[in-house]
This record gives sequence, C-alpha cells and structure tokens, in this order.
Amino acid sequence: MKKFFISLFFSIAILSYSAAFAVEVAPRISDREIIEGLADIRGDIKKLEAKVEGDIKELKAGQIALQQQINDLRELIKWMLGILISISFTVMMIMGRILWNQQKKLTEIETSLKAQKEEISFLKILIEKLQILIEKLLPPRGVL
Repeated sequence: MKKFFISLFFSIAILSYSAAFAVEVAPRISDREIIEGLADIRGDIKKLEAKVEGDIKELKAGQIALQQQINDLRELIKWMLGILISISFTVMMIMGRILWNQQKKLTEIETSLKAQKEEISFLKILIEKLQILIEKLLPPRGVL
C-alpha cells in the first residue's frame, strides 16, 4: 500500500510538472498600451451612446407618429359609427312611417268592410221582405 501511495504521489508530480510547461507566458503589456486601449474603448462607448440616443429619438418620433395614426383611426371610427347610427335611425323612422301608414289604411279598409257588411246584411233582409211582400201581392200561380 505504501508503494501505491508513493507511486501515486510521483505520478501526480510528474503530470503536473509537464502541464506547467504547456502554459505560455503572457507578454508584458506596458501602462501606455493599457491607457491607449482604454481610450479607444471609451471612444467606442461614446460613439455607441450617441448612436443609442439617436435611435431613441427615432423611436420616440415613430411612437408619436404611431399614436397620431391611432388617434386618427379612432376619430374615423367615431365618425363612421355616428353615420351608421344616423342611417339606421333614418331607416327605422322610414319603416315606422310606412308601417303607420299601412296600419292607418288597414283600419280604414276594415271600417269600410264593416259598413259594407252591415249594408249587405240590411239588403239581404230587405230582399227577403220584398220577396215575402211580392208573394203576398201576387195571385197564386195555379189560379190564372
């Protein structure tokens, strides 16, 4: 068991020593290069900020235009709805007027029919009475 641990220790040491040679040494960067890199990054950031501000202004202008279009559509819908209601009300009034006139004519016809019915029943009674009177006034048929 001792041999196993010793061989394990040496094998780990040898493997980690060879891995240490696989790492490259980074070249040294001077402070001047770091400052120049930061200056470039700051310049890029300012350009991006300006571009983002321009894009935000464009988006706000687009949003205002879109809101104006929505308001125009709402106004158009209000007008169309008002016209539709007006036309519907006018058609209903015309139909009501037509129905009222038809009802008025129907009642006139009904009253005239009642009057004619009464006259016809009166005439029937009158004809029956006249037939009875004629039968009484005429001599019997077999007499002459």
